[in-house]
Amino acid sequence: MNLSRFPGACLILFLCASLLGQEAGSLDGSLESYLRQAQSGHPGLQAAFLQYEAAKQKIPQAAALPDPMFQVTHFVESVQTRTGPQENIFMVSQKFPWAGTRSGKESAAASEARAVWYAYQSRQLQVVREVALGYYELAHAGEAVRLTRESIRLLKDLEPVVEQKVTVGAPLNALLRLKVETGKVEDRLQTLVQGQHVQEVKLRELLGIQEGKPLPLPAWEDPGVYSPDAEALAKGLQENNPELLMLRQDIQSAGIRRELARLAGYPDITLGVNYVELGRMEGTTAMAIPQKDPWAVTLSINIPIWKEKVLAAQNETRSMEEVAGKKYDGRRLSLGTEMAVALAFLEDANRRAKLYGDELLGLAKQAVENTRASYENGKSAVLDLIDSERSLLDIQILHRRAATDAWKQRVILQSLANLPPISKSPSQPAEKP
Repeated sequence: MNLSRFPGACLILFLCASLLGQEAGSLDGSLESYLRQAQSGHPGLQAAFLQYEAAKQKIPQAAALPDPMFQVTHFVESVQTRTGPQENIFMVSQKFPWAGTRSGKESAAASEARAVWYAYQSRQLQVVREVALGYYELAHAGEAVRLTRESIRLLKDLEPVVEQKVTVGAPLNALLRLKVETGKVEDRLQTLVQGQHVQEVKLRELLGIQEGKPLPLPAWEDPGVYSPDAEALAKGLQENNPELLMLRQDIQSAGIRRELARLAGYPDITLGVNYVELGRMEGTTAMAIPQKDPWAVTLSINIPIWKEKVLAAQNETRSMEEVAGKKYDGRRLSLGTEMAVALAFLEDANRRAKLYGDELLGLAKQAVENTRASYENGKSAVLDLIDSERSLLDIQILHRRAATDAWKQRVILQSLANLPPISKSPSQPAEKP
């Protein structure tokens, strides 16, 4: 798939949205398969979703009435009354919080559950971003290894030519310098191979894969020139970034908690029913007065007279609301700065990719061909040819580095703006999650 066909959409999240809900399969070297594996294998994502599932269960708890109370009073020594001795009193009561308290607690729990949902989305987005960045780094490492091996092959192909010249009287130093250069490039190759292994280990952690056979190497692809719409990205950051959405839910939740602290200054009402069980009366009195167990309805309220406590709770929740607002403002500023930096880095990566790919790479290849022909004709020294080969390898790797940086900045920009919004998985919350 040529991802550069999607310059106006979030290429990584676009892929992720099409992959969610599919079962993980074997990795085939495509970004799609890497993302699919990460979605199903990353334990952090599964833990984040389970946290959301747990947060949802707090909503019915917050909306429920307090448990009713059942009380039994047994008289060790019965109280004698005109209608008979009192033996037991049974009481059932139910507390009813002040109007608005239960709905406020339910709204606060729902807002907090939505915040946890956006935290899950943010974690999901982070994993997608990290996998994509690691994917392109692994692709770059594989391409650097391939180009270096190709350079070594070309240098070794040159050895018979230099050896033949030495046998007919050319200086031995030319052959020695060629072998030294070949050894240096081989050493460079080992470093690149080790770097490729490190990138693979990091990706294994993100994919949730234990040690095993090597990961399939991603195919390197030129990203082309991507000129993003800065205004659309900024709007996407403001409206779609799940971390900012989570922080806005924190502000809303803090506001509801502040209102609940105010309602705590009003009394709760408790309604109850008492039933008195009478014992049997003896003698003529029992026949003169009919026995009937009495019952009564009770009403009680608590008296919130400790105003200092209520005022302190209101001040606490007001401060927490201000803290949530400051966190949101700070994070929005931080993410906006990150987006501006990514835009600058993308512009620089595009410039370098154009410089090395469209201009210098062709010149370096032509220089190698000309120097090789000149050396075979005895018009150039072997050092000139070595320098040309080294310069070509450097420019090839620099071109791949610039292209990889361009891919990575595109990933960062589109993940910050979350365009289009990441697909909901495995389920999405309703208005009240």
